Amino acid sequence: MKKVLVATEKPFAKAAVDGIRNIIEKAGYELVLLEKYVDVNEFYKAVEEVDALIVRSDKVTKEVIDAAKNLKIVVRAGAGYDNLDLAACTTRNIVAMNTPGQNSNAVAELAIGMMIYMARNTFKSGTGSELKGKKLGIHAYGNVGKLVGKIAKGFEMEVLAFDPFTPKDMMVQNGVTPVDNVEELYSKCQYISLHIPANEQTKKSIGYDLLSKMPKGGCLVNTARKEVINEEELVKIMEERQDLKYVTDIAADNQAILNEKFGTRVFATPKKMGAETAEANINAGLAAAQQIVNFLEKGDTTFQVNK
Repeated sequence: MKKVLVATEKPFAKAAVDGIRNIIEKAGYELVLLEKYVDVNEFYKAVEEVDALIVRSDKVTKEVIDAAKNLKIVVRAGAGYDNLDLAACTTRNIVAMNTPGQNSNAVAELAIGMMIYMARNTFKSGTGSELKGKKLGIHAYGNVGKLVGKIAKGFEMEVLAFDPFTPKDMMVQNGVTPVDNVEELYSKCQYISLHIPANEQTKKSIGYDLLSKMPKGGCLVNTARKEVINEEELVKIMEERQDLKYVTDIAADNQAILNEKFGTRVFATPKKMGAETAEANINAGLAAAQQIVNFLEKGDTTFQVNK
């Protein structure tokens, strides 16, 4: 009998675990749970004999892969997958997947909520501003970006987007204005919602030059990855531009410095919470389980990320 391990230092909701169990056992597999583990050696031991693995933000390192004698597939329940050692997976011919789109609405709603929070002076006294009539620039028009744009249009914001991998006619059909380059996006929009992945091309790509182009009162909203921000240059531009704001779901390495220097002009959630909704928790878990069954039964590699 094939075994599927769910290894979660921070467990799925009970409803998600129940749903995962139903999918796995219906396929004739055995579900193994490792929850709230405190020692990585527990992870190494649990993964030894399983055929498939589901994780959330748990790190699937080379050491985990080396311990997994029978592992054929690992699925990160969520969109980001930088917690998976893709090279180690590939070396062992293990398929690595994510579950794109399952937590997109949760992240999109958080991005809009962050905009409101910053527009209204972090809910402290004083005159704030409205989102209505403001320009919102979406940097990367993927699953989350599309939903951010859709919600923003409900606030009567003017939505622009830059994404070289998305057809411009699709943006236009959604009522979004495509721009030709990232510099144009930042120079035209009071709000920028950031959705780019962290890779060799994007790490530290958001810095002084781009942020200096933003209009007066500009606000950068980051629900993507902290690695894409050039943190030293962020400090520099915010020192020069007293009107700029930065709000993030991923605390910067220098967040304490940002907080001390800029007060309510910056805000970071205590812990990444973009996907922290009951709905996203369940959706991602069920999707991960179904993808494992589809792979083991049919060889379906639709969401493979280590091709």
